[in-house]
Amino acid sequence: MENWIKVFESDVQIRAEIVKGVLEENQINAVVLNKKETVYHVFGTYEVLVQREDLLLATNIIQNEISF
Repeated sequence: MENWIKVFESDVQIRAEIVKGVLEENQINAVVLNKKETVYHVFGTYEVLVQREDLLLATNIIQNEISF
């Protein structure tokens, strides 16, 4: 995972999944990393990671094409 970098973070899983889906529609490999604690799912976040070489394109897509 050393070549992967965080481009989005949310405490709502569906938002992270939407971002991942939009990035994949634009041919950018993305993964959602669940950083929620395991018992009550109250603390923590969901992170969307992309490969380092896709960082600028992914950030641009997230800022300009996705709104919640």
